[in-house]
Amino acid sequence: MSESDELELTTLPGVGPATKQKLNDAGIYTVLDLATAGPSDIAEAIDIDISKAVELNNKARKRLVELNRLEPDFINAAELLQKRRSIERITTGSKNLDELLGGGIETWAMTELYGEFGAGKSQICHTLCVTVQLPKDQGGLDAGAVYVDTEGTFRPERVAEIAEARGLPPEHVLNRITVARAYNSAHQELIVRELGRILSPGNVKLVVLDSAVAHYRAEFVGRSTLAERQQRLNRFMHQLLRIAEVYNIAVVVTNQVQAAPDTFFGDPSRPTGGHVVAHTSTYRLYLRKSGKNRIARMVDSPYHAEREAVFILNERGIDDPPEETRRR
Repeated sequence: MSESDELELTTLPGVGPATKQKLNDAGIYTVLDLATAGPSDIAEAIDIDISKAVELNNKARKRLVELNRLEPDFINAAELLQKRRSIERITTGSKNLDELLGGGIETWAMTELYGEFGAGKSQICHTLCVTVQLPKDQGGLDAGAVYVDTEGTFRPERVAEIAEARGLPPEHVLNRITVARAYNSAHQELIVRELGRILSPGNVKLVVLDSAVAHYRAEFVGRSTLAERQQRLNRFMHQLLRIAEVYNIAVVVTNQVQAAPDTFFGDPSRPTGGHVVAHTSTYRLYLRKSGKNRIARMVDSPYHAEREAVFILNERGIDDPPEETRRR
């Protein structure tokens, strides 16, 4: 039996043809999708009690453990270290930024980029869509990308320029990027629920969401809507993180900033989304402008040091400043 057959929904106990059809209608097509879905989504899709939905979700995760797609509930730390050594990384295009990230953007994790307008968030995302397609010996993963665009910032001509500057055929690069334009928060959530259909073949290693919180900020205005906004955002961000872990891909999200009125000294910029986004992001990078350069600071990471790296924007997308290049 092939792995695709083993990931069929009907291979799970309690999932018959009728249940499978209901799950398909909700955008859940494989055991991988079922493992990344929230219990409430499953319960709503097939009209069952939440406790039964949790049980079904656990069955899906158990199957993935058996297939070695997920780690078991309890694992030896030495085994976990060995598994983490197999994690792949995507070069950002800047050696300085790669060094800050410990080698590049990690798979099996979610990296958040936040900063003011023009700080380079979307430029990094465009560059990553190109560099992920590089051969592994050049810092890529020889794979495609999915770009979820919530603010109309994706520019194929910019991707083509970066690809050409890096010696890759623009048409070939563009053909390996799937773009989804999200028009509101509900549409954004639907697109992420449908990601499994694109990720299942295994030829995609990067999902970009630019930006994660924009629609929620625009649609949920005022303190009276804050609780609902944060609840939906929390559910959405956790699903993204589960997708990164189950499919072993890199998820990169951008975020806006807002000024903190109670800050009297230092930088008043704070990422939007509050603790919900902060707790779900594996790594958080704060980007800011410094003349013609851009500075990235590692703000939150399980193991990286909190330090900074300098990079620039040019025809290659993200690159190192000339003086840094000469120093190497």
